[in-house]
Parts: sequence; C-alpha cells; structure tokens
Amino acid sequence: MSTQDLVPSPVGPVDVEQAEAALVERYPRLVRIAYLVLPPTMGRNRRVLTAHALVQRALPRRRVPGPAVPEPRRPEDAVDPGYAYVRGEVLRQALVAGLPLRRFAVPRRAQLPPLLPQVWGLRLFPRAGGADELALDQLLSRLSAPARAAYVLRGLERQGDAEVLRVLAAAGAPDPESALAELAALEDGEPDLPESAPPAPAPRGGERPERVAEQAGPGRTPAAPGPSAAPGPSPAPAAPPAGRRLSGASLLESAEFDPCTLQARPGDLLRRRQHGRAVLVGVVALLVCGALLGLPGDGWGRNGAAAPSYARNPAAEAALDPAAVKRVAAAVWPGAVRRDFSVWPARGELAGDAPLLRRALAVWARPGGAVESSATPGTPVGPPMGPPQLLFAGRVDAARVVLFHDGLRLVRYAEPVEGSAGAALDFARTDGAEGPEAAAVVVTRAAGNVRYLTAPWVSGASVRDLLMPGKEPWALGRDARGVTDAVPSPALAKECARWNTLQVEDGSGGRLLGDLGELLPARLLWGPPGRPVDATGREARETWSRTACGLTTVLGQGVRSVRSWRFARQTLPEGAGRAAWVCTRAETWRGTGTRVLAQFLPPDRKAPAALAARAQDAPACGVREPRVLAGALWQAPGGGWYVLAAGGPDVASVEVKGAVAARAEGPVLAAKAAAGARAELSATLEDGRRMPALR
Repeated sequence: MSTQDLVPSPVGPVDVEQAEAALVERYPRLVRIAYLVLPPTMGRNRRVLTAHALVQRALPRRRVPGPAVPEPRRPEDAVDPGYAYVRGEVLRQALVAGLPLRRFAVPRRAQLPPLLPQVWGLRLFPRAGGADELALDQLLSRLSAPARAAYVLRGLERQGDAEVLRVLAAAGAPDPESALAELAALEDGEPDLPESAPPAPAPRGGERPERVAEQAGPGRTPAAPGPSAAPGPSPAPAAPPAGRRLSGASLLESAEFDPCTLQARPGDLLRRRQHGRAVLVGVVALLVCGALLGLPGDGWGRNGAAAPSYARNPAAEAALDPAAVKRVAAAVWPGAVRRDFSVWPARGELAGDAPLLRRALAVWARPGGAVESSATPGTPVGPPMGPPQLLFAGRVDAARVVLFHDGLRLVRYAEPVEGSAGAALDFARTDGAEGPEAAAVVVTRAAGNVRYLTAPWVSGASVRDLLMPGKEPWALGRDARGVTDAVPSPALAKECARWNTLQVEDGSGGRLLGDLGELLPARLLWGPPGRPVDATGREARETWSRTACGLTTVLGQGVRSVRSWRFARQTLPEGAGRAAWVCTRAETWRGTGTRVLAQFLPPDRKAPAALAARAQDAPACGVREPRVLAGALWQAPGGGWYVLAAGGPDVASVEVKGAVAARAEGPVLAAKAAAGARAELSATLEDGRRMPALR
C-alpha cells in the first residue's frame, strides 16, 4: 500500500458538542489509549497526568468540516465521528509527546509537563498487575511510539491493518507501515509475548459493523444473540483458566493500564523539606538585600534629589485619576470673558465612563508599542502635568473617542469599539487659541472623511468648496453633542479635485477653517498683514479658488492659519491682459517653520496660480515685514519671453540684473528676455532701503 493512500476515513463533519459528548462518554477509554501510547520512560506519575491532559486538550475549538467530496463508506466508518476525531487528536498529541527533545529546537506543547491537571504533594499511579502485565509493559517500552499506537489500535480498538494505517497517517505518524512492520517483527521474534487481538471480522454484505464503543472489547463477554437481552445485572466476565496467559487485548483492559483507577502515595518528603528550607532562605536574602539597597548613602543617587519615579509620584498619580478630571458645566461659556477651550463643556455619552477615561489617561502617560501616536511639530508628547480638562468622550463611527485639554495641548485618544487592537493617540498645540481658532476640533477621520466637534458657541456649520467660488456653502448637520456629519477631507485626497472647508457661524460672522491633516483645522484668512479677515468674501474666494491646491505643501506642519494677500496687479506685455501677484503665508503654532509662497495669477480666471517663489522662516509678507518682491519668467501668447517682477505698494522701483538688465519705476517690471534666462531681482523702497527678492 502506498503512503499516499493513507487518508482518514470520511467520517463527515464533527460539531464541538458532538466531540464533547464523545469525550465525556468515553473518557476512561481515551485516557487509557493515551497512557498506553505515551513512552513508559516518563514515569507512571507524569504519564498519568499527561494522559489526562492530552485527552482534555483534544476538544476542537470550532466545528470540524468533513471532506469536500464524500467517499465510499468503509466498514470501519461505523465509528462515531466525534469519538473518531477525539481519538485521532489524542493519538497525535501522544505521538508528539514521545518525540525526543532537541537542544536548540523549541519544544512543542505536548512535550512539556502538563499545566493541568496538577497534583501537589502526592504521586499517582495505576494499580500493580501481575507477570503478564509486566511483560506487556516491557514490550511497549521496546516499541516506538507509532508501533505502540498500532498495537493499541489493533488490540484495544479491534481495528484491521488498513484502518490502523489510515488512523496513524491521520495522526501524523511519519511511517505507519514501518510501525506495523516493527510490531510484527517483535511479535514474531518473541512468541511468548502477548499478542494483540485479531481485528474484528468484516461484516457481510448489507450489515453494519458494531461501533467501537459497542463491540465486545477484550476481557468482555459478548451478549448472546437474540432479539433483546434479559433484564437484570450483566454477568461478570469469566476468569481465564488457571495457568493460561491472558491475550494482549485482555491485558490492555487490565487495571495495570487504567489511569482512571489510581493509587496515591506521598512524594519525597525529605527532598520537599530541603527545598522548603532553600526557598525560605532565598526569600529572607532578597528581603535583606532590598532593605540594604533602600538605605541612604553618603553621596547623590542616580536621580539626585528628584522625587520617586513617575508611577509612585502622588501628583502624577492624581493626574491619571479619572475622578479628578476637570469638567466644565454647560452654563459657564455664555458668561465667560474669553472663548477658548477652557470654557468648553464636557460632552458625549461616554463622559461618565470611568474605565474608558482611565485607559485614555494611562495611554497618554505611558503609550505602548502598539499605540499609533502622532504629534504636530513642536508639540510635547509627555504625560499630563495635572488633571486635564475633559472636552468629549463618546462613540464616533466605529471608535470610542476621548478629547482632553491641558491648557497647552489638545490630546485625542481613540480605540476601536470592537476588539482591543488599534488604539491611537494624537497631540496638537493649542497655546493661545481663542475665538475662531477654538471653534472646531477634528474628532475622527475614516474612509477619506472627517468629522468635527464644534464649540458650544457655534450656531451653524456649513461646507464650502474653495475650488468653486461661485457656489454657495451647503449646510452641514450636527448632532446634539456638536459632532458634524462626515465630510470628504482634502487632507486625505490623492488629487486636488475639490477642497472642502468648514464654515462656522459664531454670532459675529462666518469663519472659514480648513483641514490640513491635524487635530485643529487652520484658519483661512485674506488681506494684508495686520488687517486680515476671514476668506469668505467674493474677492477672497476667487483668489483662493486658484491657490487652494498649494495648501498641500503645508499638510501636517502644525499650521495655525493661512493668509493670502494680493500685493500687486500688473498689465502684461503684448496686450495679454492684467495679471495679479498673491502672497500666501502659513503661520504655525510653534512660531517657527513659517512658509511663504509668492504666486503669479495669469489673466485667465480658470488657470491655477503659478508658483513664483517660496521661502522658509522668512519675515516677508508678515507683520514684521509686510513687503514682498517676486519675479517669474513668462511667455506671452505670441511666443515672446519676458521677465516679470512685482513688489508691494511701497516699492519705488524694481531692477533686474544678470542675463537681463532692466529697471522700472514703480512696483512692477516687465523686460524682454530669452527662454531660460536667469536674472537677479531687487527693489528700492520709498524710504531708500534696498529689498531682495523672495527666495
């Protein structure tokens, strides 16, 4: 027979309940099988406990499917499918337990001492047998684990060689045919040893074989044929004649190999006493060493005069107490002098969930390696300095979200509703945030959409697409907690096809906020330095519609506000029309990292802005230095090339040097040039000072 033909019998699917019923009903038989297959070198006490552990671990975790294509049933398929599955699992684990441990290999679970069941202070072993049982035990000790399994299947389970081969192959035996050959060679070489019982005869055509649990096992008296058995107690099995050896099958059923009928004896009492004394001495030594290490020395310790570690600091522990979290009442903000995060009330249906708040505070203080943490540039990510203020705690989409504020930072903790993996922690600076800057917070991002939590003084919210200046904003729904409906976020988009912004009404006008990939949306402004307004007017919308896609350069940079300003207009050569020059400045919460963009807007209102110059941490176009000078190489519709330059209103003259030399009075310049020409720009202010171009 080829080993490729050694497939398990198609017993069909097995439910967990069916397997459990078979395990409980035939538990003694399954434990006996495991005990016989386990190597005798284990010792009887560990062998008994391991046999019980293997059977108790044989229960499947879920339903075991049957074969996709049912095969013809064989006579041995009359075995209960649940019992056949559990028996196969017991054999598989027993074969693994008999494998030798290798030096650098990780041991498998069946090779280790069982965790359960455990017996302390006693040694358990089956009852002692006679000479026949001793001879059989010696025979089993000389056999390999697969051969012992084959002997048990033939003698105890009354299976034929074909079914033995299939069961061994399904249990993971490396070479089932070699196991049968080893068993046959040993029995032929020592005829005095007990032989396994012959397999049960195959039924004749149309008859069902008896199940394993119903067969007349070794040492049992089969019931007399007839329509029914007479009532009354079952007759005791007949004793074997005196002087006659029991068969191997009868010995397998004897009390010598029954790990469910046990005797108890104490362990090594002297060794136990010695071990107890050694443990006591070790504990005393550890206590003495700990006391010595805690004594003060003559010099500074590692941490000097610092307080105890963070976990034992009373002030730090108070900051992590959910009962100490600050909560502002909803009636505070209408009478407050300032409108900032300090007057936000605690909102959300989970604001009273102490376990959720405790988890959020603990992750804030000690984020684990599995926590996805992010922070805007320049934001400290340490633990809270004291009990923070709770802004929100509730379920949004498929996450539980908690928002804290500690006066300097806004912290968002999010965890999934289902499961325990995927917690997130985000930090953002909010120092000095007041009014429109504290009007909304990003509460969640999912599937390309964003939801905001609006301030309590926000009376209305709408969405405005910057790329469509002529379209009126559409209303954005909010629930009772102040959480808005989901809006497609430009920060998560791959293309600049639309740029949705949040427009809120706070009683003093509309405020325009843009999502730049952070907790706090940036305020979008329009106008010269020192006199900006919200970019809700017609002129501002028309300019922002052509420059909005440039906001992708400041995503995730901790931007506080973005202001655009048209600092010059210029009539183009060859009658090409009138163009505009726009300066865009992005301010950050940390003060540094400011970005300045100078953009050229051609006469075509549908054409996007062209980037003329950019600078990092430059004062140009800001309150300290409201002036700006920028230039670009431009091609006229007729094909000619020109150097264009423009400055602010207080620029007296503009000069270009290099490949092109020209000078113009006033804030703009247009000089004919060659394609690819490079030149250096400078300007003279009305007070006589020189100003270089933005770089």
